[in-house]
Amino acid sequence: MTGTDGETYEGAKVVLALNGTETGAQAAQTIETDSTGEFLFSGVPAGPFTLAVSSAGFVTQTVTGVLAPGQAYDAKMIVLPMLEATNEVRVSASAQMEIATEQIHIEEQQRVLGVLPNYYVSYEKNPMPLTSRQKFQLAFRSSVDPFTFLLTGVFAGVEQAQNTFAGYGQGMQGYGKRFGANYADTVVSNTIGGAILPSLFRQDPRYFYKGTGSIRARTEYAIATAVICKGDNMRWQLNYSGILGGLAAGGISNLYYPSSDRSGVELTFENLAVGLAGSAVQNIFQEFVVKKLTPSARRAQPQ
Repeated sequence: MTGTDGETYEGAKVVLALNGTETGAQAAQTIETDSTGEFLFSGVPAGPFTLAVSSAGFVTQTVTGVLAPGQAYDAKMIVLPMLEATNEVRVSASAQMEIATEQIHIEEQQRVLGVLPNYYVSYEKNPMPLTSRQKFQLAFRSSVDPFTFLLTGVFAGVEQAQNTFAGYGQGMQGYGKRFGANYADTVVSNTIGGAILPSLFRQDPRYFYKGTGSIRARTEYAIATAVICKGDNMRWQLNYSGILGGLAAGGISNLYYPSSDRSGVELTFENLAVGLAGSAVQNIFQEFVVKKLTPSARRAQPQ
């Protein structure tokens, strides 16, 4: 007897069952294979028989035949396939948190071209879900990143030059109001869409890099993740956090934008649609371009 790896196995159990009498009463003999993987039954009466060969960790195999008078039957080589191992790995809550913390730490090192923060992308094949505390941590870290303030200042300067939101006026006071409004947009979006609602709905605010499959499959995946996301149970579901977060951020912005530039309900929904389309484009960019421009991601994961 051998396994599928070609090795011979000693001590495998071999049961011989046959019709020992004219009445059909069953007789059975049991033997074990020797050091060469062979076995021998002697004094077996002629007639039909069944051999059953079994061993721990292998699939039992049966051989049937008919033994003629005076015949020495050669069962040839009997191969036992190995059982498929079913392993269950349980990870404690504390261990999950430790792993998730380490994964967040890696994500917080991700910067496009070594500069632009790229925190909300996971390149892990099997990422751990985030706790509520970790979602708030990621949102806070993104909001206070130095590059966030720099980018906010640039946007405020462009708006100042174009006199966007004219109600804010010009000069340093006007620039300060524009800077404050832009930064408030970032903080509100990160906090509500990236922490509060994901905690309430138990959803993960990150983009999970696919990296495999055809270009079409990856593109469709990137577009779909603008409106679907993984829950904390790691199952895909409608992205309530992102959609409602976009609406909430638009509504709250009416509290600090000039009255002449505040959006109504209709415009808020239009801005949401534009935002979702923008997310789809950003996800496509993440899927095909950003990883190549993120040194830490290239080092941590194979291309």
